[in-house]
Amino acid sequence: MSNDRPAPCKIKEIGGKRYRCYFELTLSVIGGKWKPIILYHLSLADAVRFGELRRGMPDVTERMLTRQLRELEADGLVHREVYREVPPRVEYSLTDMGASLIPILKQMQAWGVEYEDFLGGEGRFGEEGYERPPQSDTSQYFTS
Repeated sequence: MSNDRPAPCKIKEIGGKRYRCYFELTLSVIGGKWKPIILYHLSLADAVRFGELRRGMPDVTERMLTRQLRELEADGLVHREVYREVPPRVEYSLTDMGASLIPILKQMQAWGVEYEDFLGGEGRFGEEGYERPPQSDTSQYFTS
């Protein structure tokens, strides 16, 4: 048994979150199926209305999208702006802290491209209706 293994960390608590390590803290904020996708969609525009988000993620329910947006807002990653007009208008945007996650999410996306290739998907999903891989060179993140 190696002595280089880290010892279990003590539990920290801050801002209503309990965690032992920074991975756990990060995943408590952005973990789950929808939060990274919501953050990515919000990064594509200055402000996005609820309906636009919903159309961009057709498999998410309204209830789940509302819940995830509220959690992201409570965690300080998303700003919700309510306009007092008829009909009422609500727009969502990234805070500076939320925007700081975008490079990490793009690296996760690049890893997904590489993993899809690893699974044999390269060229399989090229027709319309499939997500196009980012045009940047992703090889910097991976070694053979």
